[in-house]
Amino acid sequence: MQKKIKILLAEDDPNLGDILKTYLEAKGYQARLCVNGQKAFEAYKEEDFDFCIIDVMMPVKDGFSLVKDIRSMDEKIPILFLTAKAMQEDKLKGFKIGADDYLTKPFSMEELLMRIKAILHRTNLNKKPKNKIYKIGEYTFDYNQYSLSRNDNKQKLTSKEAELLRLLCENKNDVLTRTLALNKIWKDDSYFNARSMDVYIVKLRKYLKEDPKIKLLNIHGIGFKLNVEE
Repeated sequence: MQKKIKILLAEDDPNLGDILKTYLEAKGYQARLCVNGQKAFEAYKEEDFDFCIIDVMMPVKDGFSLVKDIRSMDEKIPILFLTAKAMQEDKLKGFKIGADDYLTKPFSMEELLMRIKAILHRTNLNKKPKNKIYKIGEYTFDYNQYSLSRNDNKQKLTSKEAELLRLLCENKNDVLTRTLALNKIWKDDSYFNARSMDVYIVKLRKYLKEDPKIKLLNIHGIGFKLNVEE
């Protein structure tokens, strides 16, 4: 059975929000409605979403600020802006901070649906399949089994160790920022969680130490880098 696409819907007009939520669910999507940008960002940190529909003009946190926060955690999730304005400057600003498309109110539900499908089709074409087994030098990391193997030795990982190693693998030979890792795994980038993550990095470094071609580096003030010599 195919997993339902889960949509974060940020819209401060309660009537329109309810109509959109009901329509999307009738079309086979899951939708969580939030009435301002701050509530939407809190929801985003709590749950995994596949798509965002965000109104530009919202109280507490506007749509542009919300998208900046979401993009700091996830560069790839598809985002569709809703706006009552047809101003070119707003559209350019939206695209600049990471929107995939724009829909100006009033709009038809059919057009909304077609745009969602078009964006999902486009982003899915560019999306690499999610690998659950990773080769790291002489090691094999099975994310599903939370295990790290080399020759006949197998190390069981905790859920957080596995989540952190997966993010490092997906950013292999590139920098994984502390902020992204903390928000993805701990859902909060507080000082105490950052110290906790440092402990997990030390553990992962210990697990990977038998292969001299692997280096798990601290990039001062930015994050970490899993360097693997090919």
